[in-house]
Amino acid sequence: MLRIISLNLNGIRSAWNKNVLPWAAAKNADIICLQELKAQLPDLTPEMMAPDGMQAFYHCAEKKGYSGVGIWSRQKPDRVIEGFDGGEFDAEGRYIRADFGDLSVISLYLPSGSSSPERQEAKFRFLDVFFPQMLALRNEGREIVLCGDWNIAHQAIDLKNWKSNQKNSGFLPEERAWLSRVFDELGWVDVYRRLYPETTDTCYTWWSNRGQAWAKNVGWRIDYQIATPGIAATAVQAEVYKDERFSDHAPLIVDYDFK
Repeated sequence: MLRIISLNLNGIRSAWNKNVLPWAAAKNADIICLQELKAQLPDLTPEMMAPDGMQAFYHCAEKKGYSGVGIWSRQKPDRVIEGFDGGEFDAEGRYIRADFGDLSVISLYLPSGSSSPERQEAKFRFLDVFFPQMLALRNEGREIVLCGDWNIAHQAIDLKNWKSNQKNSGFLPEERAWLSRVFDELGWVDVYRRLYPETTDTCYTWWSNRGQAWAKNVGWRIDYQIATPGIAATAVQAEVYKDERFSDHAPLIVDYDFK
């Protein structure tokens, strides 16, 4: 069994203080994909560079305290690729890929557009440049799992208050249509939805820090494992882990019957 976890840390140092490493070690994951490190390599402790004996790889943003992604793995990858286009988003540390034989696992952090119209425009630019990347990945003929914070809730069942959020970043028609194209045109698979096509309240992975959203479970499902059909078909179970909190996101754990 192959266990892959995706988790937006909202700061690796903050999550570390909330004991994310002991939890991750106890979960016996083969690969852990991290987003929003909010740190540069000099900020990371020796333990963060070799967590519980795992291999650790990070792609940090150039801007301090911002973005950044990482991959932890039990097995040493054959190769690691940082970034995908050499453009503005690579400077923001949003993509890292590890290859293991015929399998590639990618940690991905899409921009959020909620802070300003300028950031929403940046998010749309990301979608424009990343769609061809999703096509190129499919054309490689490998099994691939893209784990991450996509900052888009795809369907009405993916967030609590869908009616009032239709004009808000993360649930805009253009964003949702882009994700539909990823699934319908390019053939990628939303692994959680393949397993649980109708789940609502238990599917959320992010909660606002406002208005007691966590306590009231007013959440959004914006963290996904999106995979090529072959490995997606081997997924046997998925879980959004909520017993402990390491950030404003919950870990998404998927088990694949994949060697």
